[in-house]
Amino acid sequence: MNITTVPLAVLRLQYQIFRFPLQMIEQQVFSRFPPDAPPRLMYERGLGMLDGTVGTVLGARDVQQRGAAMTERTDALARATALEEEAARKEQEADAALRAEREQARAQQSQAHEAKQREVAQAREREEERKRTAARDSEQRAKAAKQQADAEAARRTQAVETARRKEQEQIRAAEQAAAAPAEAQLKDAAGKQSEAADKRARAERMEELVGKEKAERNGQTPGGPA
Repeated sequence: MNITTVPLAVLRLQYQIFRFPLQMIEQQVFSRFPPDAPPRLMYERGLGMLDGTVGTVLGARDVQQRGAAMTERTDALARATALEEEAARKEQEADAALRAEREQARAQQSQAHEAKQREVAQAREREEERKRTAARDSEQRAKAAKQQADAEAARRTQAVETARRKEQEQIRAAEQAAAAPAEAQLKDAAGKQSEAADKRARAERMEELVGKEKAERNGQTPGGPA
């Protein structure tokens, strides 16, 4: 047996004695933690590094391999945990971004709806104003048309009245012109009748005088026996 073998074997036995409580702590305490719990990973990684260092120093390959395996396993679990945490963080960030985008979309939708409602209200107001303006314009046009129609009717009435008066004047003038010869003829006839009446009266007086003269010549008075 090599002389250096005995001390190393003693040191290895001492390390096993020293490590036993640590192993008991791992089994009794940290085994209750989830495999990826940070406290357990930290403790097991420290224990694995200790095994790796002591195994290298003592030339205990099994201890060294056990430490390396434990360190590698804890590192893998730590990397997986870190990746999971990073994925969870990114997922949370993505969820937060998605929620923010949804909130922004809802806000934009609400703003668009409000803007649409305002536009509809403004369009209705403009339409009502247009209707009121059109009604006022129509009323004014109707009033102007009525005034113009009334003026035209008055003008036509005045023209008809003027034409009627003129026509009546023309009729009266024509009647007067037509009646003038008749009146002259009536006057002429009346004069002739008066002249004839005078002539008859003179003739009757002459006849009466002649009768009286005959009667006187015959010695008879007018109205006596013959």
